[in-house]
Amino acid sequence: MIEALITPKMVTWAMKRGNWTHELLAKKMSVTIERIIAWENDNKLERPSFNQAIQLSNALNVPLGYLYLSTPPTENIPLPDLRTISNKPIEKPSPDFIDTLYDAYRKQQWYREYLVAEGVPELEFANKYKATDNPKVIAADMQKVLGLNDGLRKDSSNWEDFLRVLVRHVEQTRILVLRNGVVGNNVYRKLDVNEFRGFAIYDNIAPLVFINAGDYNTAQIFTLIHEVAHIWIGQSGISNLNYQLKSAQQQHSIDRLCDAVAGEVLVPEDRLISEWDERKDIEYNIDLLARYFRVSSFVILRRLYTLDLISKDVFNDKYDSLLTKVRPKSNNKEGGGDFHALLTTRNSFTLTSTLIAGLSDGSVSPKEASQLLNIKMASLTGVEGGLIS
Repeated sequence: MIEALITPKMVTWAMKRGNWTHELLAKKMSVTIERIIAWENDNKLERPSFNQAIQLSNALNVPLGYLYLSTPPTENIPLPDLRTISNKPIEKPSPDFIDTLYDAYRKQQWYREYLVAEGVPELEFANKYKATDNPKVIAADMQKVLGLNDGLRKDSSNWEDFLRVLVRHVEQTRILVLRNGVVGNNVYRKLDVNEFRGFAIYDNIAPLVFINAGDYNTAQIFTLIHEVAHIWIGQSGISNLNYQLKSAQQQHSIDRLCDAVAGEVLVPEDRLISEWDERKDIEYNIDLLARYFRVSSFVILRRLYTLDLISKDVFNDKYDSLLTKVRPKSNNKEGGGDFHALLTTRNSFTLTSTLIAGLSDGSVSPKEASQLLNIKMASLTGVEGGLIS
């Protein structure tokens, strides 16, 4: 048996990183608890085999090479962290979130290098405004660039269809949109919406936004536009908005602005007021406005509250009522159960189609494409069929 001379304290570090107990890890690997403890204590009579070291790295979701390091690597978050829970910053990001963030950066950097090689110019709208500018002015520019108008709304049958159309229009501006509720394609590593709803990677060539698809369906359309607003003001950031607060009550100035911009983009204040029917009750108005603007009742309710058109008590009552009618999106069934269609959603239609085109002309290798899409090379066959925009 070939022994793996892994570093004992790295086993302990990896276990703490993923909140693994001896019992859970032993069960996962089908070994005794005593053996896990022996690996932590460098028991020379109980060193893992090389195959066991591979199994250990897979179970702990860390690269095999990490287990041979003398000291743990520094896992920094390369984005401004705007998240809070109960007004306190989140101190320790989960391995699932870190892996998702690094994977998004890997995709964004590849696409940037590709575009630079193609001689693509900088985006005119990226960093066009400052964080102190008027949200309505920014929103008007976003609506123009995204082609968001009444015709687009009328062409969408409902808010879910409108979300798909919005994603397509955002990607047509050259912003990559990734929507995923798991790490890569691993359905056993679900992303926690309590940790983050989305993030934006600002770049003047190839910006990227990520939407946590584990969130309520009704929240994702708002998160999408919120993250896109980050690109307009040239600010990367990780978001975990508290949707029970108004725009002006969000904890960070960037989130306050982007929240206000998103609300104005999706439901312009003047149009909302003009469509409001004072003769009808609030349920009727919310339903009417949701159908008119092609957004969810959740977005309308929150917009009404942000604009002080309803009281906090009414908002809280209707908010709780709406939550009982919806469920978080299923990570396993997102995209209608079609894996190849789901793959394009998780990795961005633009990035996926670029990789597939590169495979066809030989500019992208199968290994490179499969690594960026987080699939095996054999699974590349059929991906093109999922490219339905």
